[in-house]
Formats: sequence, C-alpha cells, structure tokens
Amino acid sequence: MADATHITHIAAPEGVAPAGGYSHVVTGTGRLVAISGQVALDADGQVVGAGDIGAQTRQVFENLRRCLVAAGATFDDVVKLTYFLTDVAHLPVIRGVRDEFVDAGRLPASSAVQVVALFRPELLIEVEAFAVVRG
Repeated sequence: MADATHITHIAAPEGVAPAGGYSHVVTGTGRLVAISGQVALDADGQVVGAGDIGAQTRQVFENLRRCLVAAGATFDDVVKLTYFLTDVAHLPVIRGVRDEFVDAGRLPASSAVQVVALFRPELLIEVEAFAVVRG
C-alpha cells in the first residue's frame, strides 16, 4: 500500500503470511541513511535504566531519533530496524516503546535477534536503523 510520502509499506505481500508488528517490505526513493546500533547510553556515555528494558528501549529510540535528525531524517523515513536483544521475552515492552516513536500504521521492516550478550553486561537491547530520505 502506497502512502503520501516517498516510502511504500507492504505489510502482506501476496502468498506471505501477514506480519505482526512490522512490514514485510518497505521501499523508497532517495538518500540511504544507515545508523549504527544504538544502546542505552546517555550523552555522557552512562547507562540509562540498568535492568529496566522499558527505560533502556526509550533511551535507544531517543538516540536513534537524534541520529536521524543529524542525517536530516525522522522516524517516518525509517525503512528497517534490527533489534539485538538479550531476551526476546522483552518484545512486547519494546514494541510499546517503539510505538511512541514510530507510526504504528507505517511500521518499518524489522528483524529481532536474541543474543547472548551485548558489549556491556548491563545492556539489554541494541537497535540499528536504515532510513531513506527524500532525495
């Protein structure tokens, strides 16, 4: 289904089971923006929300928002999110926080991967993003 912007979301391509909480396909035209995995570190490099997946996810999405702004983009331009989680049981909380930043009617393509650990033991989530900004 096409929207009014330069990005098209296809939640259920023909012959593919409908997605729950993401779009199977997102296409767009413009300039590609790749954002490295963001974790729950504040501007001073301190961990935010140790042991609290909601607080960590909120910090991660705030960091993503700041990175997008630096590239001249917004969450409306995001076409793909990749989640690295220490526990996939956190997904409902993560999706709730994501929906505070991302339009639930225009969800990006997404992957979630459970990992043994992130680069610091107190971190529970890392998220990388790809966006396409109108050329």
